[in-house]
Amino acid sequence: MDKKESLNKKEDLAAPKVPGLSAKAFGIIKFILGICLLPMVYAVSAAFLNEFSLVDKALQDVFWCGIVVFLIIYLFVWEPVFIYLRGQKILEILFAFVRPLVRVAPYLLPIYTIILFLFYLLASLVLKQKELVNYFVFLAGFSIALHLVFGAKSLRTKQGDFLKGNYIFGFSFVYIVNVVIAALIINFVFDKFSFVNFSSNSFQTAKNVFYAVFKQLFLR
Repeated sequence: MDKKESLNKKEDLAAPKVPGLSAKAFGIIKFILGICLLPMVYAVSAAFLNEFSLVDKALQDVFWCGIVVFLIIYLFVWEPVFIYLRGQKILEILFAFVRPLVRVAPYLLPIYTIILFLFYLLASLVLKQKELVNYFVFLAGFSIALHLVFGAKSLRTKQGDFLKGNYIFGFSFVYIVNVVIAALIINFVFDKFSFVNFSSNSFQTAKNVFYAVFKQLFLR
């Protein structure tokens, strides 16, 4: 089977259909839940960018460069789908003993970013941080972009996705989890990045957005 076809045939992130609900009704529910997640998508993005701006400017550029390099390769050179699928296989093996996690872990966890972080922690005990951090930051940006792009592609190609409910809900949830994981990892690498501040700002921003929407709809 072609690797692109195998990517499309992966199970989606959504839970099994609830007995008694039609496919369209379940799709509407997931669509509504996905819309409700969008303020959180904005909140974690804004909070991450705000905290990351405190990191050394040169290292910020290296991180974004990793993302841009992946996008250039993906769009104009080659789609490294087999790398993504290998990562999913690793997670399926790791979580094989927990059936529910086998379904969601390959979508949620950026396995290559996590492996790179663990390698960085071990290597930093031997090598000087300045000789290593640039490579880690670049590859972290590259690997997160890879995970999000192919995760989005896998969810987007799901057949029978009424109102794109699977895609909107699934990818929003995946994106939020990945940004949180990235923030947690960067918190351990850079002293100036605070995961506590990131979490607090994310919650406050999302709260403000939800309140603003609620006020426009019901308190006018």
